[in-house]
This record gives sequence, structure tokens and C-alpha cells, in this order.
Amino acid sequence: MNSPAARKGETAPDRPERRHHRARSWLKGLVAVVVALGLLVTVYGVAVEPRFVLDEERIQARIPGLGPDWDGAEVMVFSDLQVGMWWDNTGMVERVVERTVAAEPEAVLLPGDFLYQSESSIQEKIEDVTRLLEPLTETDIPVYAIMGNHDYAVEAVDELTAAFEDRGIEVLANEAAPVPAPGDGPGPGLFVVGVGPSSVGEAAPEQAFDDVPDAAPRLVMMHNPTTFPELPAGVAPMSVAGHTHCGQIAFPWSPESSYMGLTEEEELVADGFAPEGYGAEGNDMFVTCGIGFSLLPMRINAPPQLLTIELLPA
Repeated sequence: MNSPAARKGETAPDRPERRHHRARSWLKGLVAVVVALGLLVTVYGVAVEPRFVLDEERIQARIPGLGPDWDGAEVMVFSDLQVGMWWDNTGMVERVVERTVAAEPEAVLLPGDFLYQSESSIQEKIEDVTRLLEPLTETDIPVYAIMGNHDYAVEAVDELTAAFEDRGIEVLANEAAPVPAPGDGPGPGLFVVGVGPSSVGEAAPEQAFDDVPDAAPRLVMMHNPTTFPELPAGVAPMSVAGHTHCGQIAFPWSPESSYMGLTEEEELVADGFAPEGYGAEGNDMFVTCGIGFSLLPMRINAPPQLLTIELLPA
């Protein structure tokens, strides 16, 4: 005999085991979606953004004392090649070097971390770096470099410096160098000031300016952005730094929410221009995202970057 609930098309009561089954199925579906999204993000972060997405950033810098020969001149910057990291990003380095050579800037700045810890021969990795930079060093574009903390960590600074200078790259260790004026013009010279990496105790900001005349126009490059607040007031109207990889894995709503921003113990500018109040009066800094990796061969919302600085008189 049919039960009352079965008569007239009525639905049978929802048994506890049915509710449990539906909840378990819903949970399995949610887990599957989360896992699939995680895999997609991982594939994007490992195989797409760092290998195919290049952020060609362009900024303007107003430099006091800049001569008319330099008005509108371009200086290009790329950092953190990290050659020797497992599954390193040499394909993107080649692309960046090619773009730089094609742009024919007045100078190129390389703010450190050319190498990364590696089980293979450091000399072999130095040869890899110089090979990657060869299209640039074969031109007559002046190139200036500083060493990064990883270059010191693998104890390759002397060998890397010698290899660079053999190929015409001027390596600055807490010192400055004049840059030839565009077209060999007679105007006031521009100085490039290079400050060593503070994270390994190699930064001497005040020493770096010893050979720069007080009124001379200058660009400053450092590896660690945390060196910037140590610069005396008014000495760095435009400075650039690397090291951070812009967090490497950065959340879209705030650069401070990157992995690096959340784990650093001191105030850190990881991406772009320094905010007002960070650093002494009259100084400015831009932090570039670099090209390579640290710890993981992954970039999410922090693509490799090639920076162009257009120089203008203050």
C-alpha cells in the first residue's frame, strides 16, 4: 500500500543520508574547482607570464643641471637576470637585450643579481651571462652595472667584474662614472652613481658620491631599495633599484600584499615609484621588477620589466 507521502505526487521526506550525500558531492565539486583554478594559476605563473609577458615601462625624470644635449635622452634599465636559477628565464633576457639594442638608448643601467646559486660551474654561468649580453656589448651604447646580493653569495664578484669590463661594461662599486654626452656634445656631463647591495653589507651611499661635483646632473642605481632612505637629501633626483622582482607573486589589490611585502620585516618599496616620505627630500626612486626568479620559477602579477627613463631638465 502506498504511503501518504507517495500519494498525489508528493515528495518523500529528505533523509539525513541523502542530505549528507548532497553535501559531500557539493564539497567534492568545490575542491575540484579550487584545484583546477590552482593548476591554471600555477601554469600561468610558471609558463606564461614570465616567459611571454614583458612590461615595457616608461617614466620621465627631471634632473637638475641637465644640459641641453641630454634633454629627451633615454636611459634603459633591466635587472635581476638570476642566471643559474633552476629553469631560469634566459629566453626573456634575450628578448629584453634585443629590445634594448633596437631602441638605441644613450646608456643602459644594470642594477645587479646577474647570477643565482647553481650546482654547475660558476664560470660557466658567467659565460652564459656575457653571452646573453653580447648583442648589447657589441654596440657602442655605454653600459653600467652594479653587483647584487646573489653575485656576492656565489662569490663571483671579481670574476664577473673582470668578464664585464673585458666587454666594455663599467662596473661601479660605491663609485660614480661620467656618461658621454649624446653625439659627443659639449654640454654638462651626466654621472651614473652605483651603490652596492645593502643586504650583504656592501652599500656605502655617501662614498659613492665622492667623485660627483655638487651641481652635476646624476642618475643613481642601487640593488636594494632599502638603501634609498640612506641617501643624503637632494643627491638622487632619480634613482633606480632592483632586487624585489616586484614581489614575484603579487596580489592585484596592493603591492604591499605581495609575498615579499608580507614577509619583509622593514618598510619596503617593492614596485614602482617610492611613496612620498620614503627617502630624504629631493630624492626619488623607481623599483624595477627585473627578469629572473628567486626560490620559485614563477611570476604572477609581476611580469619581467624593461624600464625606459626619459631625461628632462628640472
